[in-house]
Amino acid sequence: MSYPGYPPSGGYPAFPGYPPTGQESAYPPAGQYSYPAVPGGYPPAGGGTYPAAPPSAGYPGAAGYPAPGGYPAPGGYPGAPQAGGMPPYPGGPGFGAPPPGPGFGGYPQPPAQSYAGGGPAQIPGYPGGQAPSPMPGAPAAMVQGTQGTVQAAPNFDAGRDAEILRKAMKGFGTDEQAIIDVVANRSNDQRQKIKAAFKTMYGKDLIKDLKSELSGNVEELILALFMPSTYYDAWSLRHAMKGAGTQERVLIEILCTRTNQEIREIVKCYKSEFGRDIEQDIRGDTSGHFERLLISMCQGNRDENQTVDYQKAQEDAQRLYQAGEGKLGTDESCFNMVLASRSFPQLKATVEAYSRIANRDLLSSIDREFSGNVERGLKTILQCALNRPAFFAERLYYSMKGAGTDDSTLIRIIVTRSEIDLVQIKQMFTQMYQKTLATMIASDTSGDYRRLLLAIVGQ
Repeated sequence: MSYPGYPPSGGYPAFPGYPPTGQESAYPPAGQYSYPAVPGGYPPAGGGTYPAAPPSAGYPGAAGYPAPGGYPAPGGYPGAPQAGGMPPYPGGPGFGAPPPGPGFGGYPQPPAQSYAGGGPAQIPGYPGGQAPSPMPGAPAAMVQGTQGTVQAAPNFDAGRDAEILRKAMKGFGTDEQAIIDVVANRSNDQRQKIKAAFKTMYGKDLIKDLKSELSGNVEELILALFMPSTYYDAWSLRHAMKGAGTQERVLIEILCTRTNQEIREIVKCYKSEFGRDIEQDIRGDTSGHFERLLISMCQGNRDENQTVDYQKAQEDAQRLYQAGEGKLGTDESCFNMVLASRSFPQLKATVEAYSRIANRDLLSSIDREFSGNVERGLKTILQCALNRPAFFAERLYYSMKGAGTDDSTLIRIIVTRSEIDLVQIKQMFTQMYQKTLATMIASDTSGDYRRLLLAIVGQ
């Protein structure tokens, strides 16, 4: 069995031990992330040993790790899951369980990008037992991190694109394909330049023109693509709390998955664009422990130190156990404190330490100790720490599963992840549900809406 969530959405930094710690990338991600350099490739060809684990990590001995027949060996890793399998992902309100499969919490390991260090190594869990060859041109010990399906167009000319869009909307009828060809193949920054060029050249507002020519889901999708990224998140949060009722899942999806910098920019944008304080809106629309969790998220103060303190992970795991499974009742504030403040790599180590202490997966414990929106929020944070692309793949799947389609969720995730990690999300989707994201989109949507979504997804 392969290491859960390996490689993760953000890539691993070099770390002298196993497992390597995670790394959260900036928004949008940039640059490359390195794996620990291991002579002859990683993992070693022929099933050799991994680097020794730090003693404080509590892993079984380094030699021959993981043990043949499964990851990890019985008696080593948390609560001694049987060889060849990890504990299943606990389902819960609003989060259906992905199909059983390798990986932590039922999430399969993300499809490999390319390992540094040389030719194919025999790895259980890969088709044919083969790890992919290194990415062409990738320097030693470097591997591609997260990747979007939408890239900035080369030889970009905002004026020329504005002219194409004007021609597509002028006169009788609309050339939707011409609009799709431009919009789906430009980065968000380039779309902002097209919008400015359009107003300069024609004295008209591009968004108003597009709204007059389009309708329904394709209109919502194109308008989302033309919103600056931060504004779109702020706009989504405002609409989730505006009017009667609250779309709590939107609040969770955005506030529990973004980086510190993104959150601070969203909070500032929310104030400047809508003249409102997001904390006050959250207090007015939510209550109890869920309200406190969201207020914590709004601070954008999560520790972002990528170095894992295994001793602290052990202490936090013990603290969480004593606050939940180890006592009558639940100390919700303890869960809030740990999950809202620790870095994602640190939380990953805490999840592993917790399983050793409690003989239970932390996600499963949260299922037992919490309910409703606070449960969803806490699980979202952990899912992002363990495997962020898998979290978004699951959200996409359930936006289309069953009768009807949650088009707003489908649009929001495709648009917000299109320049960050939609490549990894697509790969996870296929691995988790045995069908491609494009196949499901094609069967659930139609017309120009389908064509534009598929163009963004990269089909």
